[in-house]
Amino acid sequence: MKLTPLLLLLLLTGNCLTVPAQEQQPEPRAMFKTRFPFTMLSGGVIIIRATINNYKDSLNFILDTGSGGISLDSTTCEELNIPLKPSDVTIRGIAGLVKVKYLYNGKLNLPGYTVDGLNFHVNDYEILTSVYGVKIDGIVGYSFLNRHIVRLDYDSLQVEVFSPGEFKYPRNGYVLKPLISSIPVLNFRFRDRKRFANRFYFDTGAGLSFLLSKEFANDSSVLATKRKPVLTQAEGLGGKMSMSLTVVKEVAVGPYKFKKVPTFIFDDLYNITNYPFLGGLVGNDLLRRFNVILNYPKRQIHIIPNKHFNDFFDYAYTGLGIYYIEGKIVVEDVVPQSPGDEGGFRSGDVIVAINNNFSNNIQTYKAMMQTLGERLKIVIQRDGELEVLYLKPKSIL
Repeated sequence: MKLTPLLLLLLLTGNCLTVPAQEQQPEPRAMFKTRFPFTMLSGGVIIIRATINNYKDSLNFILDTGSGGISLDSTTCEELNIPLKPSDVTIRGIAGLVKVKYLYNGKLNLPGYTVDGLNFHVNDYEILTSVYGVKIDGIVGYSFLNRHIVRLDYDSLQVEVFSPGEFKYPRNGYVLKPLISSIPVLNFRFRDRKRFANRFYFDTGAGLSFLLSKEFANDSSVLATKRKPVLTQAEGLGGKMSMSLTVVKEVAVGPYKFKKVPTFIFDDLYNITNYPFLGGLVGNDLLRRFNVILNYPKRQIHIIPNKHFNDFFDYAYTGLGIYYIEGKIVVEDVVPQSPGDEGGFRSGDVIVAINNNFSNNIQTYKAMMQTLGERLKIVIQRDGELEVLYLKPKSIL
């Protein structure tokens, strides 16, 4: 037998040298926890139903990757008489800074599954309730998502929740690899006046497609100068704020590309995008076109196109800010020289019907106002009298 140098050394040293086995423990498989339906509101915003602690009332939560924690509405806490503790924590939103109270060590009771040890901060979501016409009782974000694998199926409107672990993604999709400290941050490519790439929030709680901070848009000179944005308004944490609305020629999510994407431009006064670290966010009116698996423990997001992938974007512009307030749909804001202004609308008008639809459903009315080329007949109440006005939405293209 021919002795190799290593074998000779082992023999000469009385076999006292041992080589440790290279063992690797297999990762446990992700375990299925629960499955339940969700509701999708305008802009693709997701509503799930759950209870907290031992309170029996079922509550509406927005499932929001753009939230760095988990939260409850202040009015909901008052109605349920939930004891809260003050804090020195301040959170930021697009419209302001807010100091919050907490419900510590709470439980989120999903259908068939309970998550405990959650610290709910408390905020005022009255503006979100008035925007969607549905009581918003809270927001479920990072505190829940970081402890699970969550599948969002927009074809069946179902959520599936799994424990962390080995997970097999569906074939023919694509795995994004975000930076996640609390909110997922990804590199997105887009094109308008020129091609550009930058970091953006991946935000399922934003009911829009694409948003750029004004400072980023100005410094990068990415937007085409011949297209003049229109003035509009958006709502978020802290209230309402004015924005501009335009279109960019293309936005890419991984290998998937979308043409002529509606884009908001906002003056980031509270620096929620940490410019120049971020350029803005990609919202759920674009992201809902994929079935999504959020795997925060692995820092992965799997996307695969669904039946909504080729849905038309909303290019309609009315200049009207309508809100559901005390059971009525009220015009609160009218942008000067907008279609709403030209149609004779005023702040305080109550919308009674659109094209003989008397449903008083703000989601339905918003969808009807997205119809381009149609002259809408709108019955309003003003100073106690009924009037008929006409509104023809314009295109931002």
